[in-house]
Order: sequence, then structure tokens, then C-alpha cells
Amino acid sequence: MSETKDNIIVVKDLYKYFGDVKALNGVSLTVERSKVVVVIGPSGSGKSTMLRCINHLEKPTSGEVWIDGELLTGSPKQLNETRAEIGMVFQLFNLFPHLTAIENITLAQKVVRGRSKEEAQEIAMQQLRRVGIPEKADSYPRKLSGGQQQRVAIARSLAMNPKIMLFDEPTSALDPEMIKEVLDVMLDLASAGMTMVCVSHEMGFARSAADEIIFMDEGVIVEHTTPEGLFSNPQHDRTKLFLSQILHH
Repeated sequence: MSETKDNIIVVKDLYKYFGDVKALNGVSLTVERSKVVVVIGPSGSGKSTMLRCINHLEKPTSGEVWIDGELLTGSPKQLNETRAEIGMVFQLFNLFPHLTAIENITLAQKVVRGRSKEEAQEIAMQQLRRVGIPEKADSYPRKLSGGQQQRVAIARSLAMNPKIMLFDEPTSALDPEMIKEVLDVMLDLASAGMTMVCVSHEMGFARSAADEIIFMDEGVIVEHTTPEGLFSNPQHDRTKLFLSQILHH
């Protein structure tokens, strides 16, 4: 790629239809390595669909997604290789209920990365320390709070040594007092230089962690700017209306 900047994610003219519903309506986006991009917008604006198209959990109707200089073609082998480089954290934690925290974190390492049990466990413990709950290694998900479960889910993604982390509303299913503990982990990741794309309603997080912020509405990117630019000088009426609704509650 002859790009002057080091763009690790390049999305070109992405469309995604679900029947008659146009979830994405021509989205183009570049994300530089080690940047944190936060995506905001009303429900149904296409934020999560865009995120899911980046790692082909949803197959785009048309358009291109490039990850680290490679065009995603949708071939199973390539998708598996690419997905191994992209960590994804969902709104719901998707932990296996019959496995302990450390077992949840070692499983994919052994299967996808081919690591020995010992190595996988060592890495799992490193990541549990990183997210602040090493003492929960042998706990089952039902014994963990929502915030702890989400931190295990983040540790599970990090244990794969991803180049990119995608977060799809990672705090929206959490009780208010647990949101901070998850955002703190995300702030640490951001300051450590992880490339992150986060769909989030947490404006404080967007303000403090984001290098760039994207406002989506009706399947298009309405504004792509800095947090400072978005909060203090939004360019579009749709953005102003959205911000007035969320910032004054």
C-alpha cells in the first residue's frame, strides 16, 4: 500500500442491506494504527453494523474492507486469519458459562494460536492482571459481576495479541457502578497504543480517550472529527440535535 499514513483499517464505500433496510449507505473510513476512534449516534444509525462488517461478522452488500493492507475477500481461511488479529468485545459478554474465567481466556489461544496449555495459562494470567482481576481466575461467570465478566471478555481478546480491538457498546448492559471499571481498562489500552474502534454512548470516555470521533446517522458518517471539534463545534444540525439530547440529560 502506498498510503502515506499507516492506515490499519480502510473501509471503502460500504453498503449493507437487510432486506429493504439500508443499514449502511456508503460508508468510507480510515483508521491509523494506534489510534482510538469512538463511534456515536442514535440507535439504528448503523454503528454496530459497520463494526461487524469490519471483521466480516456481517458480509457487506458492497464495498471493500482492508485490514493491515489486505483486502478481505470473505474466503473462510482468510477470515479466520484476519479475525485472529481483531479482538471483538460485545455488549453481552459471550463467556462460556461452564468454563472458569481462565479457561475462557485459554480456549481460543490453544485452538487458534496453537499455544500449549502452560503458555496459554501464563498469558491468561497476565491479561487478568492487566484488567485488574487476577484473583477471579478460577471463578465461573455466574459468580462474577457484569463488570468483571466484561473484563474477562476483554482479557480473552487481548490474550490473542490482536492488532485491533473493536468494542460494540461494551458498557451498555452494565449497571452504572460497573461502567467505570470497564472504561478504565479501555483507557489503559488506549494509552498503551492499541488501535481501537469503539461504539459507545459514554461521552466522557469519548472525550478523554478518542483521537477521532465519528457521528453516524441513518447509515452514513455525518461527521468525522476530533472530540474537541465534535463537542465544541459540531458542523451538522443532526449532530447538534443528537448532542443536545444526550449531553443535557
